[in-house]
Amino acid sequence: MNDAVAAVWTKLEASPRRTLTELFSASDRLKLLSDRLEWGEEVDQGGMLCDWSKTHLDAELLGLFEELAAAAGFDGKREELFAGTKINNTEDRAAEHTAQRGVGEEASVEEAQALHLRMKMLVDAIHEGALGPVKHLIHIGIGGSALGPALAVDALSRDLALVDVHVVSNIDGVALEAAFAACDPATTMIAIASKTFTTIETMTNAQSALKWLRDSGVSDPGGRVVALTANPDAAVEWGVDETRVLPFPETVGGRYSLWSSIGFPVAVSVGWDDFAQMLTGAAAVDRHFRDTDGAANLPLRAAFADLYYTQLRGCQTRAVFAYDERLGLFPDYLQQLEMESNGKSVTAEGEPVTRPTAPITWGGVGTDAQHAVFQLLHQGTHLIPVDFIASIAPGDDLDPAHHRILLTNCFAQGAALMAGQTSEDPARSFAGDRPSATFLCDDLDAATLGALIAFHEHRTFANAVLLGINPFDQFGVELGKAIAKKIEAGGNKFDASTEALLAAAGL
Repeated sequence: MNDAVAAVWTKLEASPRRTLTELFSASDRLKLLSDRLEWGEEVDQGGMLCDWSKTHLDAELLGLFEELAAAAGFDGKREELFAGTKINNTEDRAAEHTAQRGVGEEASVEEAQALHLRMKMLVDAIHEGALGPVKHLIHIGIGGSALGPALAVDALSRDLALVDVHVVSNIDGVALEAAFAACDPATTMIAIASKTFTTIETMTNAQSALKWLRDSGVSDPGGRVVALTANPDAAVEWGVDETRVLPFPETVGGRYSLWSSIGFPVAVSVGWDDFAQMLTGAAAVDRHFRDTDGAANLPLRAAFADLYYTQLRGCQTRAVFAYDERLGLFPDYLQQLEMESNGKSVTAEGEPVTRPTAPITWGGVGTDAQHAVFQLLHQGTHLIPVDFIASIAPGDDLDPAHHRILLTNCFAQGAALMAGQTSEDPARSFAGDRPSATFLCDDLDAATLGALIAFHEHRTFANAVLLGINPFDQFGVELGKAIAKKIEAGGNKFDASTEALLAAAGL
């Protein structure tokens, strides 16, 4: 940590701790902390209201966090991100997921557009019946190769799915068998999503899927396979026809890869136009993040709120509740995005960090979560900042009372967390002064989903820059997998507990 950054943290730590009630006595609070983020003309002027007024941010804190951003070199790091500089220094590569959305270094954007065109041709061929009847797609991946597609398919295909998509990530055979049971092998394609095309869980599931097709009487099971990978040579060597390999660049990280050919199952499920709209919505947020400075930059402002609670108030978790059934997988998606990106203990220069990094991200779906975990949020001993996400437009055609009750519950929870309640009975008292932010979308369409995801990508990046860490590597996932390979290979000795477990399982 450089001296300038340390000096700003000293000022932040000395800043006064005002209650939310005190902060709301200022008449300009909503003007200061509630803003709309617009998607632009390309997506019919959709947008999202971002309200941080129920957090403890104020003008003084925003000013200090802007000082922190300047001291940490935020503007320069942001410029490097969009310029295709090798900002992922530990792996000596750029992080060019925004180029997949059309915002980035020119040559990378052109490459992305060419690869998208190749994917579109295959998607169109499937929908037009050129490959025979295709009613089902089993998408096999893990981590970023599965979480993003699963979220987008679940969110966007509820009204109409052109092809029934099943995302399988777990090596547990129960997951794959469930997909087999839901699909007719005669009309099923298999997508194998792996950046390296060596991931053991994915490739084991892929072999079993190929065997299922073969055992079911499919004459050319290999002809039913599509590979989504940054290692096309490995896919061809594995047996995928070269015309069915959809590459993406090495500079697109797994948890940032939905925008590349990893999004193939989304386009197959809902059509190319919706996939393109998802890219457009994300690109609108890219441009806002790239072109807007200071606290007016809304993903950066979200990072300011995150850092206030993790660094100054000692919060170890952040909760996310989507008051929309279509976003049921969004908290899961954010868990990987935020915790794999920023769950680090060293800086980008390899020095030990001196501050907490990523909080534990968790959450669920309202109103279910209200009857499960909100007791702790309201009356527990932990201070947990909460994000609420909702859509003004309903996702159903039922009596409007459904959506009205959903939204009133969402808004009521934020109000209750802030206000609390006093009672002569201590068991019925609520401390209040508990923070929340609300993201209220005009509608939950493809563009909005893309914008929401891109917003949180940039929020994650901003947090990383202000903490001096690299959000684009993930070496922490490798040690356990390496030990698993040693166990599988046999002949290795481990601690007494592990040896006992292996013996008990007959391994």
